[in-house]
Amino acid sequence: MKGENHMKKYCIVGTGGRGIQSYAMPLVSDYGDCAELSGVYDINWKRAELVSDLVGKPIPVFNDFDEMIRTCKPDAVIVTTKDCEHSTYAIRAMELGCDVICEKPLTTDEKKLAAILETERRTGKKVTVTFNCRFYPFYVRIKELLMQGIIGDVLEVHFEWLLDTRHGADYFRRWHAERKNSGSLLIHKSTHHFDLVNWFLDDEPRKVNAFGTRRFYGHTREQRGERCLTCPYKTTCEFYKDIDDDPVEKRIYHECEDADGYIRDRCVFADRIDIEDTVSVNVKYAKGAVMSYSLTTYSPYECMKIVLNGTKGRLEADTAFGGSNLKVYNRSGERVDYVKVDNRVIPGGHGGSDPAMRNNIFRGYTSDPLNQMAGTRAGAMSIGIGIAANISMKEDRAVYLKEFLGDYYDI
Repeated sequence: MKGENHMKKYCIVGTGGRGIQSYAMPLVSDYGDCAELSGVYDINWKRAELVSDLVGKPIPVFNDFDEMIRTCKPDAVIVTTKDCEHSTYAIRAMELGCDVICEKPLTTDEKKLAAILETERRTGKKVTVTFNCRFYPFYVRIKELLMQGIIGDVLEVHFEWLLDTRHGADYFRRWHAERKNSGSLLIHKSTHHFDLVNWFLDDEPRKVNAFGTRRFYGHTREQRGERCLTCPYKTTCEFYKDIDDDPVEKRIYHECEDADGYIRDRCVFADRIDIEDTVSVNVKYAKGAVMSYSLTTYSPYECMKIVLNGTKGRLEADTAFGGSNLKVYNRSGERVDYVKVDNRVIPGGHGGSDPAMRNNIFRGYTSDPLNQMAGTRAGAMSIGIGIAANISMKEDRAVYLKEFLGDYYDI
């Protein structure tokens, strides 16, 4: 895709919020000169049929994935299904001759990961993993400073990610709350964070040890219902969500429930929830750096906090209370404040990172000095930490990524 700007054809599998709003709509509205949305497929046929109306242009809808590929003959397939289904469609797309643009995470467990890697090798097709955090201006600035050697070689990382009870709770309403679908938040959500550290360090993880609990969500409250919409406690529950409040969400989820039975506003205290809401992970990297990472899903405020300690100084960054605060300390006792770095409100999703990433994907790129574009190697290393952490918690031991990545790890 590098440097190629001629017209390309794309198909989308998975027409939830991400598939429609982050790919289908922008493809039609912003990239008509270089990209064509040729077809969509979803197991929920009603939601797939909404795409044409939402993008303002007739888009062919298929009830069979293989038929869509054979009919449309796309250059690439955009995979935005549930995480557990990424491997199914990515593998089949490659076998049918297409490149793949896969939403993070690449997949959910070591067996599916191995199958994707084997298929990419066998078919010679390319998988791009969409790590939009690599394009977020604040994180780009951190990467630039690290590449300039502002704190020397990084020896240690402390990384804390706080999700508030608006954002964090939403994962426990949706399909993400079941491990069979998401692989846990260590796979679905933390893959962003692990990839950021891998990218910042320009290094790969070797060994992982992890602990996790679930004590906030799940069956911790007797006053609960099947879903928010019909819950007898909805007037008193602080976690009540009105599924009809967002008109697009109402159309693609609530009004399409009868097609596949998926309920978007299930109770955050349900028995079905089997993923952790609190995790603590330690990682050792190939070049010697170590990381301590934590994810909290019920914080009173939303925030990322990261500290990188290096041979020449210390970098501290956070996004607390709407700011983007970045400080660097050197060994002479001096501090440089990079306050509110590029903190403009940029339209297009995730602080402008989505449109920047889409430009690189759909318009092509002539250079990639910050190594922002990611493939299966980066995808494997980010979920590799999550996979290893899941094994570590289950078996109560430290886990080496080589245990499940095998020969691929030595390439």
